[in-house]
Amino acid sequence: MRGVDRGESARDELLVRMGCAADADAFVRFNRAMALETEGKTLDEAVVEPGVRAMFEDPARGFYVVAESANDIVAALMITFEWSDWRNANFWWIQSVYVTPEFRRRGSYRRLYAFVRERARSQGNVCGFRLYVEKDNVVAQKVYESLGMSASDYLMYEETLES
Repeated sequence: MRGVDRGESARDELLVRMGCAADADAFVRFNRAMALETEGKTLDEAVVEPGVRAMFEDPARGFYVVAESANDIVAALMITFEWSDWRNANFWWIQSVYVTPEFRRRGSYRRLYAFVRERARSQGNVCGFRLYVEKDNVVAQKVYESLGMSASDYLMYEETLES
């Protein structure tokens, strides 16, 4: 896979690639911006930054994928793994999706997803993808559906453990 996805103009040219530790500052910025935009939460940079770096220190946790335009990271996502004993394979969880405002509605996420899908197929031990989406985020839901994803039959429950 070449990794370069050419859009309609030179301005739309995106390089999709695996994220690396040198990209950590962008992931921290994106995570904080996403939390503020989607949930009105201000994330503590002193917590997010080591959380991002921990992914690079332990690749068993997952990996990041980025889209660049003119050497600037304009979109990113994180993949984490969930083992399925029912399928003897991994689900890849798509998380921390962020596209900068100027690159939204221009196919940036579609290009990231195509890259991830191709990587998963080449590995052979991935049985599918999962992701969370806010109940009211209809725009994102339509994007995911357009790529072949569908709402699952499961509801998500959680308990937050405070330290």
